[in-house]
Amino acid sequence: MTGIVVALMTVAVALVVGPVGRAEPDGLRHCQASSGRQPETATPEEVGLDSAELRKAVDFASDPTRFTVQVFRNNCLIGGGPNNQRAGGVAWNLWSGTKSVVSMVAGIAVDEHKLRVDDPIGNYLPAGLGDAQHRAITVRSLLTETSGMEIAIASEGVTGLFRLDPNVVAQALGMPIQHPQGEDWQYSQRAVDLLVYVIQQAVGEDFQAYVQRNLFDPLGIQKSDYLWARDRSGNTYGHAHLVLPPDDYAKLGLLLADRGKWQGRQVISTDYLTEATTPTDVNPCYGFLITVNGPGCEDVFPGLPKDAIQMAGMMRQDNFIVPSLGLLVSWTGVTVPGGAVSFPHDVLRGLTMAFRNPTLPDPGPYVEHPDTSLTDPMFLNPDATLAALGLGPMAYPGCGVLQCLGKPLYPPFDNWPPGCFILGCLGPDPATPGIR
Repeated sequence: MTGIVVALMTVAVALVVGPVGRAEPDGLRHCQASSGRQPETATPEEVGLDSAELRKAVDFASDPTRFTVQVFRNNCLIGGGPNNQRAGGVAWNLWSGTKSVVSMVAGIAVDEHKLRVDDPIGNYLPAGLGDAQHRAITVRSLLTETSGMEIAIASEGVTGLFRLDPNVVAQALGMPIQHPQGEDWQYSQRAVDLLVYVIQQAVGEDFQAYVQRNLFDPLGIQKSDYLWARDRSGNTYGHAHLVLPPDDYAKLGLLLADRGKWQGRQVISTDYLTEATTPTDVNPCYGFLITVNGPGCEDVFPGLPKDAIQMAGMMRQDNFIVPSLGLLVSWTGVTVPGGAVSFPHDVLRGLTMAFRNPTLPDPGPYVEHPDTSLTDPMFLNPDATLAALGLGPMAYPGCGVLQCLGKPLYPPFDNWPPGCFILGCLGPDPATPGIR
């Protein structure tokens, strides 16, 4: 009788507490990804790392510019910075980390056979929108940043900071074609905005509604957690402006670390993710809007295996992910003038020194590389900014500051939740996005 009572109590505790970490044939502890607010934890030793060395790496990473620092292995949280409890639930702009989320959503649409990567986007655009050259661009070319459209990284993005963009889809289709698609890698902002619209047309519903149901809901990311900004025509931005709490950003990294699987459900197929994380011929460090560890890209992933990938956002909103190790290193924050450019290298180098099962090679000290000048035409081109005002050679016909394509425009920052600004969302108002 006593044995039965003990067994029943054990089952009851399991039901209340939920699944606990388990040992696998590799002898390491494995946790179950949590759709709740608190991940399972483990000691570094339980997952094959040295506590003291990991502590050194996390302490170094936790400088004043980092709002959050989180280290996971096998879905277990094993290390974190001192501000995680306070900042982990604050919605924060992922900047270009948004692009990788768009890639994940594209994968779901591909898996559902609603989107095909080698289709020209004209198959999905309304008749009459865009000229023949732009409509011939393939989905793959948008995913790999090889559309051939002219770019001006900063000038394309600056109007989004102030929510002046009348219609980012039309603005993308107004960018001149400079190169045959597939031949040159150029980091376009507008191409990803256009991709979001193509996905929306392919799935037949609002992009954000589709994301919430198919990607965010399975992971426990609630609609009230975040803001995903739109332009003045209601189009969702793809190049940046997903304002998401760091704890939710880490969930997206964990999904990729487990090759698209979450609590036994294949949210994104391994076939798509394999293709999305394979180096392209024109840029071995880039896949489908995800930074990858191709030939010559070791400096981005010091000491890490070849399957390492990165979701990368401006001011270091980064998820470093290594599926073969079950590893996620996630941090958010800001960068300041004079900050060490060697920061990611130094942190990841310290992390490699903590590994005991397996051991990882020491990548050595950081080696400086020449930086791109902000005067490069790829960064600045006033015509790209003027196009948002309906002016200049890049302006799409019929698109200006008051209306676009025959429709009136929302005022800038219209319907933004209280407490939200360019960088994030702060404040006690119940309507302010964030984890509460």
